[in-house]
Amino acid sequence: MTKEEQEKARQGRAAIFGNGVQGLRNLSNPHLRGWLLLAVALLLTLIIIPKGGFIPDYHTPGDIASRDIKSPRDLLVEDIPLTHAKQEEAWGSVPPVYDYQSAAGPRAVERIRRGLSLLLEQQKTPEMPKHEGLLPQLESDFGVPLTLVEFQALLELPVDQHIPDSVADLLLPVFDRPIVASLQVFNVDRDQPILLRDQADGEDLPKKLLARTIGLNEAMEQAKRLLSEISGLTSVQQLTLLKLVQQQLRPSLSYNEGETKARRQQARDAVKPVLFQVKKGEMIVREGERVTSDQILRLRAIRASGRDNRSLPTALGLLVCILLLIYVGFYFARRNIRKFCPDSRDLLFLAAVFLALFVLIKVSIFIATALGNTFSYIDSSAYFYAIPFALGAMLVRIVLNSETALMFAISSSILVGVLFGNSLFMVLLAFISSLVGAHGVRHCQERSSIYRAGMWVGLANAALLIGIHFLAGRSFELQLLWKICFGLFGGLLSTVFVTGTIPLVEAIFKYTTDIKLLELANMNSPILRQLMVEAPGTYHHSILVGNLVESAAEAIHANPLLARVSAYYHDIGKIKKPLYFIENAGGQRNKHDKLVPSMSALILTSHVKDGVELAREHKLGPELIDIIQQHHGTALIKFFYDRAKSQVEPGMLQPSERDYRYLGPKPQTREAALIMLADAIEAASRTLIDPTPARVQGMVQKLINNIFIDGQLDECDLTLKDLHRIAKSFNRVLAGSFHQRVDYPEPVHIVREKNEKNINEAEPEKVKVKSANSDRESARDIKDSETSPAKDSAEDLKRLGIS
Repeated sequence: MTKEEQEKARQGRAAIFGNGVQGLRNLSNPHLRGWLLLAVALLLTLIIIPKGGFIPDYHTPGDIASRDIKSPRDLLVEDIPLTHAKQEEAWGSVPPVYDYQSAAGPRAVERIRRGLSLLLEQQKTPEMPKHEGLLPQLESDFGVPLTLVEFQALLELPVDQHIPDSVADLLLPVFDRPIVASLQVFNVDRDQPILLRDQADGEDLPKKLLARTIGLNEAMEQAKRLLSEISGLTSVQQLTLLKLVQQQLRPSLSYNEGETKARRQQARDAVKPVLFQVKKGEMIVREGERVTSDQILRLRAIRASGRDNRSLPTALGLLVCILLLIYVGFYFARRNIRKFCPDSRDLLFLAAVFLALFVLIKVSIFIATALGNTFSYIDSSAYFYAIPFALGAMLVRIVLNSETALMFAISSSILVGVLFGNSLFMVLLAFISSLVGAHGVRHCQERSSIYRAGMWVGLANAALLIGIHFLAGRSFELQLLWKICFGLFGGLLSTVFVTGTIPLVEAIFKYTTDIKLLELANMNSPILRQLMVEAPGTYHHSILVGNLVESAAEAIHANPLLARVSAYYHDIGKIKKPLYFIENAGGQRNKHDKLVPSMSALILTSHVKDGVELAREHKLGPELIDIIQQHHGTALIKFFYDRAKSQVEPGMLQPSERDYRYLGPKPQTREAALIMLADAIEAASRTLIDPTPARVQGMVQKLINNIFIDGQLDECDLTLKDLHRIAKSFNRVLAGSFHQRVDYPEPVHIVREKNEKNINEAEPEKVKVKSANSDRESARDIKDSETSPAKDSAEDLKRLGIS
């Protein structure tokens, strides 16, 4: 075969398969994951933040109640009118505050004495002009402008050194008393307690000073009377002195409005709200009654008690917590849990389940609140235990795997606790029910498995409720029975929702769940019936492979259902060219005898591509499509490769081994690897002439060894211990298939004739079988391929850990 022919054949095969597995995978995009995480966190925040139930809001007394409403919890309700009355009482009990300037009177008298002394000094110095510079100084000391007549009258006062002291002594008793602007107004305020405070240092003064209080007019009258008692003064001088006294006389006792309001406000704020108790289960209003103001007060308190702070900081804090919870959990699982590797489709599915679960929980809370108000004899919190918390984890476990279900259960349980007011008990309830439910559906071989899982979820809920009830120190009571019943009902609801949701998940996200596999395992499905009619040998081969892989999957704890169903469909691509595969030839001449080896290899490898197309056409799901594409890996089609090498003339380019290998990819999962091993072993077992247990065991070990050495198992999770268990399982199943029968005795001459006939037919049959079984190694090829089979096989199997 020339180099051009080989390249053409290789390009033809590449055209058939395209880009391989890349078209079947929806790879994760980091930016898409980030936006999806933010969207989920925002939506969960919007779902969790609002609290409360269906409590009607009646605005005015006299409205008709639409239904019976009782209190869902113990409440302390503020009596707003009574609280306001207490506050007003505290406001009025604070007396008005008056500031007293005790030093103002003596300072005024001292200014008058000092001014009169200055005049006396001027009169004693006749050589100085009596008015030069004196008038401004007197006006400054007395604090009042003086006319020339008044100034002249002061200059003409009698020259008596006792006059300043006499005037000061006469005015001091008047100025030293508390003086108010209006005695009449003050007397009205004095009918109630008054708080007297020293303006200088702010300390309270004795109330006995109030008895000496006089008004400003009364003080002027007393000053006028006292000045008239001074002898030797003219009327103008008396009026001038009286003017000076009037200017200095100021109210020393004044009402401090700011301090009074501050003290009254402080007293009002110190009043604690007046509260009255509303007991849990207490009937607030009955249907058809007129709602009173007191009932409106209670109803609004119930609405407010079930509502968290909806402020922006609270929502922002919850958003940050949700982002951290989901991101840290996802990052930890990706780095530390081997089987946690969701792609974009898986992330979208997890986000949808997360949001749907919390929407369902939120709606259930509203319904439970309404039922609690309707049936007053049942504790309203008991209805919460009927919520199907395990729904999300059960769906994730059925669709994905246990590791992802565990991370989902942890995250959702924590947020359930936040939703129920940071309740640790609800976190525990949601987490335990989720784990029990996920474990119950780990291998859903039949639909009844979902109902059994729901039963175990209900029993776990009931046990937890009993334990928490007695842990709190409570005795047995009727409400405990209601809680247990609702806990059992919660498990049943989880089953109902899971059963109804799985078909929707399969249709939207194109998953192949165990339930879908149960449907595909029906041998009357159209594609299997077509395989049975058009390629009966392949059909029978697929059934036997299914038996092998199911037993092996149970031995290594893989998914037996997925392995068995995949085995049924792994060779459906042979439907298009059934006669080119020897198991379907039915004794006809081998069609590959007229084809060049490269074309035969192309036909053999094309059944993988044809199988993928048929699987997509019949919507078998990505899991089965991957196994169909991977069940040959990149194995070498040795028979046609050897034939091609034998047909090359000396001096010509040898055929490339790559052109005679399947395009792969290699098996990525344990189930795909099981299909590869069982497919090769079942086909090779048909070539055994005398399938004794020892020969079957040697064939199985040798084929597993060859596939392992060829590197076909490098990308799956099988271990050497798994391979040992697989070999034991295959041996057990094949030993049952090739069981021995009792050899009934026959006449000697008949036995001799049969032996002679078998000897004559053995050699041509051997050649025919070898050439026809073109895509598998025969047992004889395996035996003859090594020069020292016993020694080499023992060494290779020792490397595998197989004895």
